Amino acid sequence: MNDANLPGLESPAGSVREATDERLRGSNQAGLRAHNERAVLSLIRRHGELAKSQIARLSGLSPQTASVIMRSLEAEGLVLAGEPRRGRVGQPSVPMRLNPDGAFAFGLKLGRRTSEIVLMDFVGQVRDSRDVLYRFPRRSEIQSFVEEGVADLRASLPPALRRRIAGLGVGMPFELWSWGEANGAPSGEMEEWRHLDMAAELETLTGEAVYIANDVTAACGAEQAFGTIDSADYIYFFVGAFVGGGIVIDGTLVSGRTGNAGALGSMPVPAPGGGRHQLIHAASIHVLERRVEEAGRSAVELWRKDADWTGLGDLLEAWIAEAAEGLAHAIASAVSVYDFEKAVIDGSFPASVRARLTEATRQALGRIDLQGLPPVTVVEGTIGRAAREVGSASLPFFAKFFLDHRVLLAER
Repeated sequence: MNDANLPGLESPAGSVREATDERLRGSNQAGLRAHNERAVLSLIRRHGELAKSQIARLSGLSPQTASVIMRSLEAEGLVLAGEPRRGRVGQPSVPMRLNPDGAFAFGLKLGRRTSEIVLMDFVGQVRDSRDVLYRFPRRSEIQSFVEEGVADLRASLPPALRRRIAGLGVGMPFELWSWGEANGAPSGEMEEWRHLDMAAELETLTGEAVYIANDVTAACGAEQAFGTIDSADYIYFFVGAFVGGGIVIDGTLVSGRTGNAGALGSMPVPAPGGGRHQLIHAASIHVLERRVEEAGRSAVELWRKDADWTGLGDLLEAWIAEAAEGLAHAIASAVSVYDFEKAVIDGSFPASVRARLTEATRQALGRIDLQGLPPVTVVEGTIGRAAREVGSASLPFFAKFFLDHRVLLAER
């Protein structure tokens, strides 16, 4: 077979893909069928499509074992065969790809200003979604939103596909209750979240297996799993109501010893007028929200998915400049600890704002003395506003089907 006609395999030695593929190698030992199937699905997900001979080579499985696994996955509806491709010699190669209808998952982003729930297919496409906007999250309102949203989204699938739902992934801030004052919640109103077993409650409401991760860790996972950032080592910023981040090292999303790696919002950065404050006070949308309200204007539009921020004028200009300075100093601090190749900026804002903030951060980083530090490239994220929801929805897939993703999960 001639596999050179299939895309994505002519990577140079030491590339991101080859480094990651080494961690996706299967085993020919008896009793490891589930592991081998995960390895094969992970390779197909990463490369887009692969012929059986390529799968055997990349996974380290024997051609016979790879062939048996592929027949099994195809019979289960998890993969689809493409059109045969004829090379110069031998039989045509048949590329295999993930079946979009092979599995589905719900993804819930529980935010400080908005929540959204999506139905996502096996290749990362959002089929449908529901969202709700609030001043701060009340438990009873979130319960109703999730219960009704899951029921609606489940009903949108044909009955035959509903049994392919893998579960509910949830991305939510750690210690949501501690941000009540910044959220504008009445004193004590957020305490109801402190001792809540969120996974158990959502499982009861939806009947689905529940997987939980930090919301921005989930966003970083979405970039790593479904984005197009060509790097195995990057630091990731997601600018939401409060800025947060994630860390990818050697192609792996790092959760850290306590699951709180990449808590970039807490990083000290220079404050305007002198002194230092945390990055959340410079590069968070709640900072812009407060200034818009102080100017006597409504800030509700900041939180709508289809919002256009161009009418904010000087308020937006000043926020971008301040946020960029904070992000640049955070990046400089990060690369002094680990030699990240890239710094990725995404967020809950229009793409035009993301582009402007990324460029402003690039310029601000150029004004910082980086002598002795490795160069780092500042780039835009490729998922956008929906990164937290997409990352959340991917949690059931990685828990049940794939190997190459490490996120702090809690399954009930």
